[in-house]
Amino acid sequence: MHKNISLTDLITNIPKAELHLHIEGTFEPELLFAIAHRNNISIPFESVDALRAAYSFNNLQEFLNLYYQGADVLLHEQDFYDLTWAYFLKAKENKIIHSEIFFDPQTHTKRGVSFDAVINGIRKALVDAQDKLGISSRLIMCFLRDMSEESAFETLNQALPYRDWIIGIGLDSAEVGNPPSKFERVFAEARELGLLTVAHAGEEGPAEYVREALNLLNITRIDHGNRCLDDDELLKEIVAKQIPLTVCPLSNLKLRVVMDMKDHPLKTMLKKGLMATVNSDDPAYFGGYINDNFITTAEAVGLEREHIITLVKNSFAASFISEEEKSKYLSLVDEFVANS
Repeated sequence: MHKNISLTDLITNIPKAELHLHIEGTFEPELLFAIAHRNNISIPFESVDALRAAYSFNNLQEFLNLYYQGADVLLHEQDFYDLTWAYFLKAKENKIIHSEIFFDPQTHTKRGVSFDAVINGIRKALVDAQDKLGISSRLIMCFLRDMSEESAFETLNQALPYRDWIIGIGLDSAEVGNPPSKFERVFAEARELGLLTVAHAGEEGPAEYVREALNLLNITRIDHGNRCLDDDELLKEIVAKQIPLTVCPLSNLKLRVVMDMKDHPLKTMLKKGLMATVNSDDPAYFGGYINDNFITTAEAVGLEREHIITLVKNSFAASFISEEEKSKYLSLVDEFVANS
């Protein structure tokens, strides 16, 4: 018997996975100020409120400018640990029990920060999150698509000693003018190393970028993917193969991929049979963690209980964990649903 809890209560408390989360995008102004102070770095904002007010932009490039400015204060292993641990505390609040985290080593190595400091700090927080919070996680290393193929190869080589800590590679940053085809060779090498592959495609870029990511990079998950709805043949292929989409509604709104949340395609994606999931992308900058993304979208486009359950189940089905772990987590979802 359902107790008929409210949709908001269902969203808030149902156990869930997050598959599209940039750790650098979880940098809350308070922590940014604290780390800047600790590292004796001056930033062009006089207060936390002034910095938060600056988290306002018109497009992806304006956001990225602010995002990289924030990342500049991250220098030491402890900084990366603190950043990642702060996210996991938010994940716990949002009832996330599994998270697959993107990190951008080039953002840091191009400033002279060692790859070791970045990955060691993040990794220690991942281990602590499992031990202390019961949250499992995987790490996905992203290449910045507005940097060169050569730089991506260099980053892949830097990652080799840590191969066991990294489940896959991704592609992010400024999409327009940087098609997936630019990185075909480095993705091929990563696959030979046994790494899984994902890529941001079809957020600001066209449906053709999604096709390239599938055909040239052989990705197993599409990050964003909104523009696949513009191409019927592509859409049919993605539905037939059940290639997951990691959708980020508040990000889409904030970056003007959609102009009004009531026009967000999430419900349409589900109707068309796409394996969509809900994620927070860069929550410190986009005004909400995963539950906020669910609640805001549900209210705007009229998601119902069954939609929420489907989206949450998709998040585990699309994750890079073993079938045994998926089964365990899906059982937790079923148990929660049965009692709510």
